[in-house]
Amino acid sequence: MADQKVFNRYEKKYLLDNETYKRFKSELDQYMTEDEYGLHTIRNIYFDTMDNELIRTSIEKPKYKEKFRIRCYGEPKEQGKYFLEIKKKYNGLVNKRRIILPIEQAIDYIENGITPQKSGQIFNEIDYFLNHYELYPKRYIAYDRIAMYGNEDSSFRVTFDINIRSRVDNLTLDWDDDNEYLLSAGYHLMEVKISDAMPLWFARLLSKYEIYDTSFSKYGNFYKKQLINERKAQ
Repeated sequence: MADQKVFNRYEKKYLLDNETYKRFKSELDQYMTEDEYGLHTIRNIYFDTMDNELIRTSIEKPKYKEKFRIRCYGEPKEQGKYFLEIKKKYNGLVNKRRIILPIEQAIDYIENGITPQKSGQIFNEIDYFLNHYELYPKRYIAYDRIAMYGNEDSSFRVTFDINIRSRVDNLTLDWDDDNEYLLSAGYHLMEVKISDAMPLWFARLLSKYEIYDTSFSKYGNFYKKQLINERKAQ
C-alpha cells in the first residue's frame, strides 16, 4: 500500500517584515526547535479545471474549499518521492490527505493514468477528485522554508516561507527558474499549525510584536496577479 497520511489542524498565517522576523524568531527559538532539514525548498504543482474553478471558488472564501497538488522537497532525485495531496478546509479546519509515491509511479499516474500497484483508500479519494473535476496542472509554486516544532508539544508547528515564486508554463518539478515572485524582498510568510489550542506563550509573543493574522493564499495571490496582468495586456 502507498504511504498514506492524514492531517487535521487549524492554520493561521502572518506576514512579517525582516526586522520583525529577526526579533520575533530570536524569542521563538527559546520555545521551539528547527526541524532537521533547516532552510529547505518545497516545490509544488497545483491542479485545477480548465476554467480555474477550484481557485476561483477559493478566492470567494466559502466555508468549504479544496485543492489538489503534487509536491517534492528539494530537487527531485532519481530514487525520490512525490507527495500527492488533497487539501480541504471547512470553517477554518484544514484536512490534508496525502499519499507518497516513487517519482516514476507518480508520473505514470498523473500523466498516463496508470494506477500504482499498491494504492489504498486515500489514493482512491485522489483518483476520484482528479476525475470528478477533470483537473490539469495549472501552476508551479515553490518557496524556501524553515519549519519549527514546539519543545513541549511537537504537534504545534510554525513555518517561515521566503522567496515565494511561481510560473504557469513548463510545469515540472524538475525546474525552478523563470519564476515571478510574490513578496517584497525580506518579507516572511509565517504559518502556524495548531492541532488543539495556541500556546499562551505564543499568543503573548504575537501581542508583544503586534503581529496579526491575515488571509493569505499563495495560489490565490498568484492567480489574482495573473488576472491583473491579463487585464493590463488587453
